[in-house]
Amino acid sequence: MHGNWRDGNDFELLPEASRFLPAMFDAIEQARTSILIELYLMESGRLAAALIDALTRAAGRGVTVLLLLDGYGAMGLSRHDRERLQAGVALRFFNPLGLHSLARNLTRDHRKLVVIDGRLAFTGGFGVVDEFLDAWYEVAVRIQGPVVADWVHLFCRLWDSPLTRGDGAVDLVRGLSTATRVENGHRGMRGRVVWGRGYRYQTIRHSLHGRIAASRQRAWICTPYFAPTLGLCLRLARAARRGVDVRLLLPGKRHDHPGVRYAGQRFYGRLLKAGVHIHEFQPTFIHAKFSLVDDWVSLGSCNFDHWSLHWNLEANQEVDDRRFAEEVAMLFERHFAVSHEIEPQAWAKRPLLQRFREWLFGTLDGVLTRLK
Repeated sequence: MHGNWRDGNDFELLPEASRFLPAMFDAIEQARTSILIELYLMESGRLAAALIDALTRAAGRGVTVLLLLDGYGAMGLSRHDRERLQAGVALRFFNPLGLHSLARNLTRDHRKLVVIDGRLAFTGGFGVVDEFLDAWYEVAVRIQGPVVADWVHLFCRLWDSPLTRGDGAVDLVRGLSTATRVENGHRGMRGRVVWGRGYRYQTIRHSLHGRIAASRQRAWICTPYFAPTLGLCLRLARAARRGVDVRLLLPGKRHDHPGVRYAGQRFYGRLLKAGVHIHEFQPTFIHAKFSLVDDWVSLGSCNFDHWSLHWNLEANQEVDDRRFAEEVAMLFERHFAVSHEIEPQAWAKRPLLQRFREWLFGTLDGVLTRLK
């Protein structure tokens, strides 16, 4: 599912937490009417404490503050922190774990969103856990313009969902103001919001597939959990064979779920043979999720693994603008420069233990895919 393409937006790329966290906290401090936050991961720690302080201050000056967390992803949030949030913050949880179907428990809200006063939004792959302060590399985008209203609408629908529980009143999302006009100073960028909900609604995947199939110049993808569908692999290989510059930016050995890395590595051989370039990021664990195909960019919460595509609620910001695309291309190039490129000949000689890991975790990935 997706919103309409809208002109007259301004998108600012914010690579690294040192840029997007101060921008978000400054926006929260400047909020006058409403703050909407939707997150998958929120765990007690330095970052959570700072956010709770900022949100309770905003509530104290009369701002409507709505915080929507995933029922599983927020299990690391302490009772003390939850009680602190009660000082004026409306708190709801999507799909808390319960004694119902396995499929329902596996369905998680993986989206990441901050909206200020209905006029300014942030999305990306961020969460409120201390790893984002220094251990994980992440990217976000700052959004202004008519497309912000689509993000507000997306948030409101889930806040009012039958799967969402909590003390925050459902009707708080009714009548929220949005600034839908094109403001002076915006660079006139074209964008739309796309979202997915498990295996039934996979607009994010279909959008990427369509772009790769029609690509002429480049198709670059950064994802931390690369366990792709066969369809994505085939499209990447076909694009590379017809001369498109196809590159993957993936995590190296620093990974929070090494099994997912091994599962994805079973596709390396066929991709390398087709001419796809695979780069494994070395400085830290790269948790960012963004794609660049010609002059089109998609950035947000969605990983291209079976888990995201078959179970999670996801949302990305798409941008169709040459200027923004070149900013993203420069970011990719900087990351390629500090990555290890997998050479086809060396990969063909990888040891038996590596091949066994690929087989084992690839098999487990296949089992998870068939659970739906």
